[in-house]
Amino acid sequence: MIELARWQQLWQRLTGLQPAEHWWTELQQQYSAPQRAYHTLQHLAECLQHFDAVRALLPHPDAVEAALWAHDVIYDTHRHDNEAASAAWVQQLLQETAAPPATIQQVTDLIGLTKHVAEPVDEDGAYLLDIDLAILGAAPVRFAEYEQQVRQEYHWVAWPAFCTGRAQILQSFLQRPTIYRTPFFQAKFEAQARTNLAASLHNLTQS
Repeated sequence: MIELARWQQLWQRLTGLQPAEHWWTELQQQYSAPQRAYHTLQHLAECLQHFDAVRALLPHPDAVEAALWAHDVIYDTHRHDNEAASAAWVQQLLQETAAPPATIQQVTDLIGLTKHVAEPVDEDGAYLLDIDLAILGAAPVRFAEYEQQVRQEYHWVAWPAFCTGRAQILQSFLQRPTIYRTPFFQAKFEAQARTNLAASLHNLTQS
Protein backbone atom coordinates (compact mmCIF):
# COMPACT_ATOMS: atom_id res chain seq x y z
CA MET A 1 0.00 0.00 0.00
CA ILE A 2 1.29 3.44 -0.86
CA GLU A 3 0.37 6.45 1.22
CA LEU A 4 -0.24 10.06 0.26
CA ALA A 5 1.30 11.26 3.53
CA ARG A 6 4.55 9.46 2.75
CA TRP A 7 4.62 10.94 -0.75
CA GLN A 8 4.06 14.46 0.57
CA GLN A 9 6.66 14.14 3.33
CA LEU A 10 9.30 12.94 0.87
CA TRP A 11 9.01 15.96 -1.38
CA GLN A 12 8.82 18.29 1.60
CA ARG A 13 12.16 16.93 2.80
CA LEU A 14 13.72 16.88 -0.65
CA THR A 15 12.60 20.25 -2.00
CA GLY A 16 10.87 22.10 0.82
CA LEU A 17 7.61 22.08 -1.16
CA GLN A 18 4.83 19.59 -1.80
CA PRO A 19 3.98 18.93 -5.45
CA ALA A 20 0.58 19.82 -6.81
CA GLU A 21 -2.15 17.23 -6.23
CA HIS A 22 -2.28 16.22 -9.90
CA TRP A 23 1.15 14.59 -9.63
CA TRP A 24 -0.13 12.13 -7.01
CA THR A 25 -3.25 11.46 -9.06
CA GLU A 26 -1.25 10.86 -12.23
CA LEU A 27 1.19 8.56 -10.46
CA GLN A 28 -1.64 6.35 -9.21
CA GLN A 29 -3.33 6.32 -12.61
CA GLN A 30 -0.12 5.37 -14.40
CA TYR A 31 0.75 2.52 -12.05
CA SER A 32 -2.86 1.29 -12.22
CA ALA A 33 -3.09 1.32 -16.04
CA PRO A 34 -4.94 -1.76 -17.36
CA GLN A 35 -2.04 -2.99 -19.51
CA ARG A 36 0.13 -3.44 -16.44
CA ALA A 37 0.37 -6.63 -14.41
CA TYR A 38 3.74 -6.49 -12.64
CA HIS A 39 4.82 -2.83 -12.90
CA THR A 40 1.95 -1.75 -10.68
CA LEU A 41 1.32 -0.22 -7.28
CA GLN A 42 2.13 -3.67 -5.87
CA HIS A 43 5.66 -3.46 -7.26
CA LEU A 44 6.03 0.12 -6.02
CA ALA A 45 4.89 -0.87 -2.52
CA GLU A 46 7.31 -3.80 -2.47
CA CYS A 47 10.16 -1.53 -3.55
CA LEU A 48 9.38 0.95 -0.79
CA GLN A 49 9.27 -1.87 1.76
CA HIS A 50 12.74 -3.05 0.70
CA PHE A 51 13.92 0.56 0.73
CA ASP A 52 12.77 0.99 4.33
CA ALA A 53 14.95 -1.96 5.33
CA VAL A 54 18.11 -0.28 3.99
CA ARG A 55 17.31 3.42 4.36
CA ALA A 56 19.92 3.88 7.08
CA LEU A 57 22.62 2.45 4.80
CA LEU A 58 22.07 4.96 1.99
CA PRO A 59 24.14 8.13 1.55
CA HIS A 60 21.17 9.96 -0.04
CA PRO A 61 18.01 8.10 0.97
CA ASP A 62 15.53 10.78 -0.13
CA ALA A 63 16.93 10.84 -3.66
CA VAL A 64 16.74 7.05 -3.85
CA GLU A 65 13.18 7.03 -2.55
CA ALA A 66 12.16 9.67 -5.09
CA ALA A 67 13.68 7.57 -7.86
CA LEU A 68 11.79 4.50 -6.65
CA TRP A 69 8.46 6.31 -6.64
CA ALA A 70 8.96 7.45 -10.22
CA HIS A 71 11.07 4.74 -11.85
CA ASP A 72 8.17 2.94 -13.54
CA VAL A 73 5.64 5.75 -13.73
CA ILE A 74 5.89 5.46 -17.52
CA TYR A 75 5.79 1.83 -18.59
CA ASP A 76 4.73 0.34 -21.91
CA THR A 77 6.15 -2.95 -23.20
CA HIS A 78 5.91 -1.65 -26.77
CA ARG A 79 8.40 1.17 -26.18
CA HIS A 80 12.08 1.20 -25.29
CA ASP A 81 12.41 4.54 -23.53
CA ASN A 82 10.38 3.92 -20.39
CA GLU A 83 13.19 4.85 -18.04
CA ALA A 84 13.97 8.07 -19.91
CA ALA A 85 10.29 8.98 -20.02
CA SER A 86 9.90 8.28 -16.29
CA ALA A 87 12.97 10.41 -15.58
CA ALA A 88 11.50 13.24 -17.66
CA TRP A 89 8.25 12.96 -15.69
CA VAL A 90 9.93 13.35 -12.32
CA GLN A 91 12.27 16.02 -13.68
CA GLN A 92 9.24 18.16 -14.45
CA LEU A 93 7.86 17.54 -10.95
CA LEU A 94 11.19 18.49 -9.37
CA GLN A 95 11.51 21.63 -11.46
CA GLU A 96 8.00 22.66 -10.48
CA THR A 97 8.90 22.27 -6.79
CA ALA A 98 12.11 24.30 -7.28
CA ALA A 99 14.48 21.44 -6.49
CA PRO A 100 18.19 22.23 -6.83
CA PRO A 101 19.67 21.20 -10.19
CA ALA A 102 21.99 18.74 -8.44
CA THR A 103 19.00 16.97 -6.87
CA ILE A 104 17.21 16.78 -10.22
CA GLN A 105 20.29 15.29 -11.85
CA GLN A 106 20.76 12.78 -9.06
CA VAL A 107 17.19 11.49 -9.14
CA THR A 108 16.99 11.28 -12.92
CA ASP A 109 20.36 9.53 -13.13
CA LEU A 110 19.16 6.95 -10.62
CA ILE A 111 16.04 6.26 -12.66
CA GLY A 112 18.19 5.79 -15.74
CA LEU A 113 20.04 2.99 -13.94
CA THR A 114 16.83 0.93 -13.75
CA LYS A 115 17.28 0.09 -17.41
CA HIS A 116 19.85 -2.33 -15.95
CA VAL A 117 22.48 -1.59 -18.59
CA ALA A 118 24.94 0.77 -16.91
CA GLU A 119 26.77 -0.09 -13.70
CA PRO A 120 26.08 2.13 -10.69
CA VAL A 121 28.90 4.39 -9.59
CA ASP A 122 27.90 4.70 -5.93
CA GLU A 123 26.04 2.98 -3.09
CA ASP A 124 22.80 4.81 -3.83
CA GLY A 125 22.69 3.31 -7.31
CA ALA A 126 23.74 -0.14 -6.14
CA TYR A 127 21.00 -0.29 -3.53
CA LEU A 128 18.42 1.11 -5.95
CA LEU A 129 19.13 -1.66 -8.47
CA ASP A 130 19.08 -4.35 -5.81
CA ILE A 131 15.72 -3.08 -4.58
CA ASP A 132 14.35 -3.19 -8.13
CA LEU A 133 15.61 -6.78 -8.53
CA ALA A 134 14.56 -8.04 -5.10
CA ILE A 135 11.58 -9.79 -6.72
CA LEU A 136 14.01 -12.31 -8.25
CA GLY A 137 14.73 -13.59 -4.75
CA ALA A 138 11.12 -13.64 -3.58
CA ALA A 139 9.52 -16.69 -2.02
CA PRO A 140 8.52 -19.26 -4.68
CA VAL A 141 4.80 -18.41 -4.58
CA ARG A 142 5.43 -14.69 -5.13
CA PHE A 143 8.07 -15.41 -7.76
CA ALA A 144 5.60 -17.61 -9.66
CA GLU A 145 3.05 -14.80 -9.53
CA TYR A 146 5.68 -12.38 -10.81
CA GLU A 147 6.46 -14.71 -13.73
CA GLN A 148 2.78 -14.79 -14.69
CA GLN A 149 2.57 -11.01 -14.40
CA VAL A 150 5.53 -10.51 -16.71
CA ARG A 151 4.02 -12.85 -19.27
CA GLN A 152 0.72 -10.96 -19.04
CA GLU A 153 2.48 -7.68 -19.80
CA TYR A 154 4.07 -9.28 -22.86
CA HIS A 155 0.96 -11.19 -23.93
CA TRP A 156 1.33 -9.74 -27.42
CA VAL A 157 4.65 -11.56 -27.94
CA ALA A 158 4.31 -15.07 -29.39
CA TRP A 159 5.13 -17.74 -26.83
CA PRO A 160 8.27 -19.13 -28.56
CA ALA A 161 9.74 -15.66 -28.96
CA PHE A 162 8.84 -14.78 -25.38
CA CYS A 163 10.56 -17.91 -24.08
CA THR A 164 13.71 -17.15 -26.06
CA GLY A 165 13.91 -13.52 -24.98
CA ARG A 166 13.04 -14.22 -21.37
CA ALA A 167 15.57 -17.04 -21.15
CA GLN A 168 18.31 -14.73 -22.39
CA ILE A 169 17.48 -12.18 -19.70
CA LEU A 170 17.41 -14.73 -16.90
CA GLN A 171 20.62 -16.36 -18.09
CA SER A 172 22.34 -12.99 -18.05
CA PHE A 173 21.51 -12.63 -14.36
CA LEU A 174 22.71 -16.16 -13.55
CA GLN A 175 26.01 -15.51 -15.31
CA ARG A 176 26.86 -12.63 -13.00
CA PRO A 177 29.32 -13.32 -10.18
CA THR A 178 26.51 -12.10 -7.94
CA ILE A 179 23.00 -11.05 -8.94
CA TYR A 180 22.93 -8.42 -6.20
CA ARG A 181 25.53 -5.72 -5.73
CA THR A 182 25.24 -5.02 -2.00
CA PRO A 183 26.03 -7.29 0.95
CA PHE A 184 22.56 -6.78 2.42
CA PHE A 185 20.70 -8.07 -0.63
CA GLN A 186 23.25 -10.77 -1.34
CA ALA A 187 22.73 -12.21 2.13
CA LYS A 188 18.96 -11.94 1.98
CA PHE A 189 18.09 -12.86 -1.62
CA GLU A 190 21.04 -14.23 -3.63
CA ALA A 191 20.53 -17.94 -2.93
CA GLN A 192 16.77 -17.87 -3.49
CA ALA A 193 17.14 -15.75 -6.61
CA ARG A 194 19.49 -18.29 -8.17
CA THR A 195 17.10 -21.11 -7.31
CA ASN A 196 14.15 -19.20 -8.78
CA LEU A 197 15.96 -18.22 -11.96
CA ALA A 198 17.37 -21.68 -12.59
CA ALA A 199 13.91 -23.23 -12.26
CA SER A 200 12.35 -20.60 -14.50
CA LEU A 201 15.08 -21.01 -17.09
CA HIS A 202 14.56 -24.77 -17.11
CA ASN A 203 10.81 -24.31 -17.68
CA LEU A 204 11.35 -21.82 -20.49
CA THR A 205 13.86 -23.99 -22.35
CA GLN A 206 11.56 -27.00 -22.07
CA SER A 207 8.56 -25.16 -23.50
